[in-house]
Amino acid sequence: MSESDASTAPTDAGPAERGLGAAAGSLALRGLLGMLSPQGPRARLSILIFHRVLPAPDPLMPYEPDVERFDRVLGWLADWFVVLPLGEAVERLAAARLPARAACITFDDGYADNYTCALPALQRHGLPATFFVATGFLDGGRMWNDVLIEAVRATPKERLDLERLGLGILPTTTAAEKCAALSRIIPALKHLPPAERTDRVADVVELCGTTTDTPLMMTSAQVRALRAAGMEIGAHTVTHPILAKCDERTVRDEIAQSRECLEALLGERVGLFAYPNGKLGNDYTPGHPRIVADLGFDAAVTTNPGASRAGDDLFQLRRFTPWEREAWRFGIRLALNLLPRRDG
Repeated sequence: MSESDASTAPTDAGPAERGLGAAAGSLALRGLLGMLSPQGPRARLSILIFHRVLPAPDPLMPYEPDVERFDRVLGWLADWFVVLPLGEAVERLAAARLPARAACITFDDGYADNYTCALPALQRHGLPATFFVATGFLDGGRMWNDVLIEAVRATPKERLDLERLGLGILPTTTAAEKCAALSRIIPALKHLPPAERTDRVADVVELCGTTTDTPLMMTSAQVRALRAAGMEIGAHTVTHPILAKCDERTVRDEIAQSRECLEALLGERVGLFAYPNGKLGNDYTPGHPRIVADLGFDAAVTTNPGASRAGDDLFQLRRFTPWEREAWRFGIRLALNLLPRRDG
């Protein structure tokens, strides 16, 4: 290579140049988010939803972030958004006085790793979050899907014959095969009537030939500790049913009793609610927001994607979380989520 060639040859950017590029990218993204969600009446509220933060990556739950990945996401959110407690954000949304780039962080179900893994990360970044707790699983309970995950994880069998459930024969030798099997089994059982679903879960566990009872959900003491750390606690029913499959009395009881349990546990009013699973039509009906309002809640969150704006139904707030692992992809996905949607 000649001297002149060497002077014009491309070189890898050093740490300083990469840092400047990242800073410029963050500045540009904040500008884009600010245009899509300015302060005041035209603001849109981004609410992110999580369920678990794992101590380490789990091949059977690739969609759940581990501590390292969650920490990166929190860094991005702290850089790009004004992160508010959900209760405060609801008040500001109703009054049309949200700040630009407003966002909230929420968790559903009440897993123990919300306390052991998520809370320390939130505290490192100085960010608030709201934890929606299904009270029937506190202090040693497990949700039906976790019973399946742990049974399939522990099975010594090379395949599961689920022909009678209409799922065929599923190989379960490797972690990838077990993950694929669960991606077939869980959706197939999710919307069955509760009693039938319980029976089918028991069938799968029996076929797996294993039993596990590892506690996965928070204790009452951990819920109190989350609140003492400044986090918000919301209701998420007692047994996490598909409300669209329940009669009105059961819906009211599930919602009201979960709040009563949490209020007794915390010694304070609980004003926020999250619909289990949370998709309109599949998981809750158009009449259920009225029930939540009649029971005296301040607001409720769904898993309908998008961002809410002033004038939207406070009892059907939208939530969304992108799962891209690169910062710019994650940020652009959140920006796209701020765009108006055809469904309102």
